[in-house]
Amino acid sequence: MSPDGGPDEVLDGLSRHARKLVAELAGPVRRVRLRSGETVLEVEWHHPVPPAPAPRAEADPVTEPRADVTPVTDRPAVRAPVVGTFYRAPEPGAAPFVVVGDVVRPGQVVGIVEAMKLMNEVTAGQAGRVVEVLVEDGKPVEYDQPLIALEPLTGRDA
Repeated sequence: MSPDGGPDEVLDGLSRHARKLVAELAGPVRRVRLRSGETVLEVEWHHPVPPAPAPRAEADPVTEPRADVTPVTDRPAVRAPVVGTFYRAPEPGAAPFVVVGDVVRPGQVVGIVEAMKLMNEVTAGQAGRVVEVLVEDGKPVEYDQPLIALEPLTGRDA
């Protein structure tokens, strides 16, 4: 990029640098700011505030959680590192990274979240057995949304 390039050329160069930088970082990015002369490119992700739960009318026995099912909030889960679109496989038609019953190890890739045309690997933060995939392939996800529910490994599983 030449220093005398137009604003569009400078912005394109900054965008390429930002994509490369974000792809190389290990965790979720909150802010990226690049400047070239008078041109500035700034990107920031905000942690979304979850909506307040809607008030419930009378309890509906059909929708009440069963006592033998552990609520998702009580189970460890692999969570979305960024806002974007969740993919279970590395490419269309390929086998998913993990399926229910698989044992995952810390750092193992279990999915991808596409954000701003960047593919962000989703990795397990702890060892566990996949008990449920909580988001369908190709669906939008929010930052920190549970994607895959895990069951901690017992002594015999480890």
